Amino acid sequence: MQIEKGSGRYDIMIAADPAVPSCSTPDRVIRTRKLMSPRRPKLRFLIVFASALVFVFGGLSAKAQMPPLLQPITVYSEPKASPTPLVLKTGSANAIGEPAVLSTIKTSIPVLAEMPIPGHSGVLVESLAGSTVIESQANVPFNPASNVKIATSYAVLKSFGPGYRFPTNVWTDGSLDASTGTLNGNVYVSGRDPVFGYEHAISIAHELNRLGVRTVQGDLVVTDNFTMNYSSSVQRSADVLFTSLDNSKRSAASVRVWTNFVANSGRVGYYNSMPSVTFSGAVYVQSMPSTLNLLFSHESAPMRDIVKAMMCYSNNFLSERLGDMLGGPYAIARIVQQDTGSIPSEFYIQTASGLGINRVTPAAMMKLLRAFRKELAKNRMTFADIMPVAGLDDGTLEGRFANDYSRGSVVGKTGTLGQTDGGVSALAGEINTRDGRFLFVIFNMHGGVSKFRGFQNNYISLIQGQFGGPVSLGYMPVSLEARLAKTKISYPAAAANVN
Repeated sequence: MQIEKGSGRYDIMIAADPAVPSCSTPDRVIRTRKLMSPRRPKLRFLIVFASALVFVFGGLSAKAQMPPLLQPITVYSEPKASPTPLVLKTGSANAIGEPAVLSTIKTSIPVLAEMPIPGHSGVLVESLAGSTVIESQANVPFNPASNVKIATSYAVLKSFGPGYRFPTNVWTDGSLDASTGTLNGNVYVSGRDPVFGYEHAISIAHELNRLGVRTVQGDLVVTDNFTMNYSSSVQRSADVLFTSLDNSKRSAASVRVWTNFVANSGRVGYYNSMPSVTFSGAVYVQSMPSTLNLLFSHESAPMRDIVKAMMCYSNNFLSERLGDMLGGPYAIARIVQQDTGSIPSEFYIQTASGLGINRVTPAAMMKLLRAFRKELAKNRMTFADIMPVAGLDDGTLEGRFANDYSRGSVVGKTGTLGQTDGGVSALAGEINTRDGRFLFVIFNMHGGVSKFRGFQNNYISLIQGQFGGPVSLGYMPVSLEARLAKTKISYPAAAANVN
């Protein structure tokens, strides 16, 4: 499983088209290994009882509300291995027959040295200055799962910049009869905006209405790189665009999305009517003629906000589309290797999303975190601008580190694969304490995902406790819907006065 939400494991089926109902099967029971005295059975009972309540009532809540930006996930299944203990002994073979690895923990903090690390795992925690807090198997390659998205985000932000917007261009080969509001000719749409959805299609209809177009005596032609509502089918995307432009054919789901978009855009007065454009012809997917007139461009939200949404929900579709812009996983790996000094044996990826078999050492991921942090600082940004902040942002970390004591003190990227490599869970990012900030990488393989997450939660809290306790990063959350509503319309220079 490559998408996880909150503190539990989610087997999620989310349709690319928001009109299609979704379902989820939450499992919010978190079993954690806590260093508790054997003479405190009542405390154990209370923890189990509280977890049961979270399972029951959390499940009902999850069914009632389904967050956006998720999609069906295909998990790469591996042959089942024979059962192994969660905590592997020093020097023991792992769950799928890889060579035995001696587990050594290097730390000057006794409580961390005594804390058992589950599964086949690598841990590396460092201060911002570079001093090591704890290190265990930091130079051993592990499957980072969705932590690969950290590399994809780094490469795309560095290559395109945080302010880059995806243009969706609207063209025509016809002319407008202003007296009747009729465009005699075809309308052409080209673009590769990976977050283009219902609201953006209706926004295009709105802009055509502003130009005086109410009816098109012609066809709608869409290029083969166009995508809509996180669909990998160009024809499906073209069909949905066609119906979304015409209010008489528009789905109820698209109207709801549009209404929400208008509210989040802060431009309620600007969008003061229900846009609609009717076509006399049909919709086609084909290349565009060389001689067309550009009417206007619909520009997506800035890249930084798209990356934030992708990271918060660990959206595989978005990550793969962004990776394709760079040339795929090989190109991403080359950028990371060149910028961090890592070699292929330390950083090797086959996908831009983290699905499947990828291999990264904790040390290589730590180098990437440092390079990423430095790159963000050039644009006056921090990890909180592009990663989920625990307990504050919607998505994979909204239910973790979410109590009053630790909320807002952890920012990072999760990673989950339910079957690949015998079960994988990862967490990497930055934590804040009273005594300073620290970067951390935790890679867990060959074990139960929920148990790994419980370990990660306890371990980070334990580390924060050694440095005066957690302190909020001072992050003020902005909803992802509001972030993605930062779209705009731009016109060619000759027609700039129209906007």
